[in-house]
Amino acid sequence: MLQAVLTKNTSLDVALDALPAMAPRDKAAAHRLAAAVLRHTGTLDEVLEAHLRREPPVPVRHVLWLGAAASLFLDAPAHASVGTAVDLARARGLTPFAGLVNAVLRKVAAAGPAALDGLDMPRLDTPGWAWASWGREARAIATAHAHEAPLDISAKPGFSLPGEILPTGSTRLPAGTSVTELPGFRGGEIWVQDAAAALPARLLAVQPGERVLDLCAAPGGKTAQLAAAGGIVTAVERDQGRMGTLKGNLARLGLSAETILADAVTWRPDTKFPAILLDAPCSATGTIRRHPDLLHLRKPRDVQTLTKAQDALLDAAMDMLAPGGRLVYAVCSLQPDEGAARIDAACARLGLRRDPLHLPELPEAVTAQGDVRTHPGLWPERGGMDGFFIARLVRA
Repeated sequence: MLQAVLTKNTSLDVALDALPAMAPRDKAAAHRLAAAVLRHTGTLDEVLEAHLRREPPVPVRHVLWLGAAASLFLDAPAHASVGTAVDLARARGLTPFAGLVNAVLRKVAAAGPAALDGLDMPRLDTPGWAWASWGREARAIATAHAHEAPLDISAKPGFSLPGEILPTGSTRLPAGTSVTELPGFRGGEIWVQDAAAALPARLLAVQPGERVLDLCAAPGGKTAQLAAAGGIVTAVERDQGRMGTLKGNLARLGLSAETILADAVTWRPDTKFPAILLDAPCSATGTIRRHPDLLHLRKPRDVQTLTKAQDALLDAAMDMLAPGGRLVYAVCSLQPDEGAARIDAACARLGLRRDPLHLPELPEAVTAQGDVRTHPGLWPERGGMDGFFIARLVRA
């Protein structure tokens, strides 16, 4: 899985799906171990450096990372973290390095958590370009990235679920909770949705019976919110596989929406909509806690490509918005170029104006311009939240 992410630019989820058949528990353990490495490659390199005389081949370093991560971050006993790493080296054709793996990891295991003392882990584990782009919040964000995200749940109106009820209305459960085992899952009452991801649809404030357009709609969490609120929803998604996921989620939840397989940039409805939600494709850096591979897959140039696509989608949304209508633009990104900069440009280019947002439950997320910007460092005592930028616009 590490080699797929780091040498083939494959997402961790795709690499997980490509694993051979195995027990669900083993698959989950593999994902947890690979994710721990991807969260902490900088820290792991710093720890290993003290025990290496020369640079090992890349596959050997990957094995060392796995063994050290198991020992330092997953509380594996020494015989397990060292022994399985040595076995892995041999199984991968790295037998000449088995002795090195054994010697280095024994030293790491012997040091234990003390090996991390004095290390600036948030800085070590964050690429320089990302740290610089997050400004004064960089340390809080990077500190939150060191931990697995909790499980947040959205529910249909009137259904309650055991767990911590967050001020914004989501229910929070510990990381690792199996959603399929929760009350209400099989009955179609609940769906997984980070607390921050639940905000854009809520801030659109759709009224029962109101027509609403959901652009780039898959996998369907926001579509479900809009439908559950009584909106008459048209959901547009260009990717056939993701559209299948959206339809499956709506079917499980017993919610209805008109679904259209099309590119939102070029598709046009017969009549304009009074309410539009645009959850635009983005770098997704706001979800690094859940997808630590993104720190290794994303590059600064990616943002430049994405902002052009976001501008095109904003232009299209404006063309589909009725006079006096409102548009919520959202991205699960921490990058300023994908957030406020896009809205500034859209207002200047399209004649839109901001409709300032109010979020009494989370006032620290409201910007001076009236947008909402969440990040993983918010609510640290509750377990944080994903990074989102949200703006509401109206057509004059």
